[in-house]
Amino acid sequence: MSLCVVVGFGAAGAATARMLAEKGHEVRVVTRSGRSPEPGIEHVALDATDSRQLTEVSQGATAIYSCAAPPYHRWAAEWPPLASSLCAAAEATGAVLVMLGNLYGYGPVDGPMTEGLPLAATGPKGRVRAAVWEQARDLHEQGRIKAVEVRASDFFGPGVTDGGHLAARVMPGLLRGKPVSALGDPDAPHSWTYLPDVARVLVEVAGEERAWGRAWHVPTEPALSVREMTDRLAARAGTGPVAVRRLSPAVLGVASLFSPMIRELKEIRYQFDRPFVVDASAYEAEFAVRATPVDEQVKATVGWWRERS
Repeated sequence: MSLCVVVGFGAAGAATARMLAEKGHEVRVVTRSGRSPEPGIEHVALDATDSRQLTEVSQGATAIYSCAAPPYHRWAAEWPPLASSLCAAAEATGAVLVMLGNLYGYGPVDGPMTEGLPLAATGPKGRVRAAVWEQARDLHEQGRIKAVEVRASDFFGPGVTDGGHLAARVMPGLLRGKPVSALGDPDAPHSWTYLPDVARVLVEVAGEERAWGRAWHVPTEPALSVREMTDRLAARAGTGPVAVRRLSPAVLGVASLFSPMIRELKEIRYQFDRPFVVDASAYEAEFAVRATPVDEQVKATVGWWRERS
C-alpha cells in the first residue's frame, strides 16, 4: 500500500480519504484547520496554496487528490494559486495529481455533455475551472507532471450538506413533509452524481496510468428532474408527495442581497433552467466503476439524513 495525500476534507475529500484508508493506504489529509486523527488517516493543518509546505507533506506520495475548493464567491481569486501549488507539489514529488472537477467549464450546451466538448464557458467560475485543468493538462503534456481530472455533476448522497441542491436546503424539510424550493425549472432533466461514486472514480483513475492526461466524467444515473428526485426521496421517507415550488426571480434577487452564495448562482442558473445531462459512456467503456442504482442512492441518502436529524 502507498501514501496518498488528500487536499480538502469536504464531502468528496472525506469520502475519498476514508475509502483509501479502508483499502489499506496510508492517508494524509491537508486542510487549513486540521482535525483530530481518525483510523488510517492523518490530518495536517496547512495552507495548500503554500507550495513549499504542500510539497513537503507530499514527499513519498503516489497520488495527490485535489478535493479542496475555495469559497464559492472567491473562486476567481483563490483557485489559481491553489492550482499552481498543487501542480508544483505534483512536479516536485512525482505523485499523480488527481483533480476533482465539475461541468462548469463547458458553459451552456445543447444535448448531453461529453468530455470532448470544448471548454467554452464565459462566466468567471466556468472559466477559472477550465483554466485549472488546462494548466495541469499542459504540464502533463510537457512531461512535467502526471495529471487526470474527474468531472462530476451536482453531488448527491450521504455527506452532501450545504453545497448540494438536494441536501441541506431540501432534506430536513422534506423529512417533515414540507415543500421543496427549486432553483430554475423543477421539471428539467438534471444529472445528479452520487458522492460515493465520485470517490470510487477518483481512487480508480489514480491507479490507471492509461487514464492520465485527460478528463473523465463520473458514471451517473440517467438524469431526473428536481421534482422526480423529490418524489423518490419523499416516497422513501414515507412523508407522501411534497410540493415543489420554483423560486421566483424576485425572491432570488432579494436573497442575493444577503447571501454571496445565492448571488453567485446567477452564473450557473442555466444548469437548472434547461436540461443538464452528463454522458459518462467514455469512462464506462474503459474502467470498472458504474453508477450506483438510483434507488440505492435514495435509500442511503434518506437514512443518512434521518440519522442526522
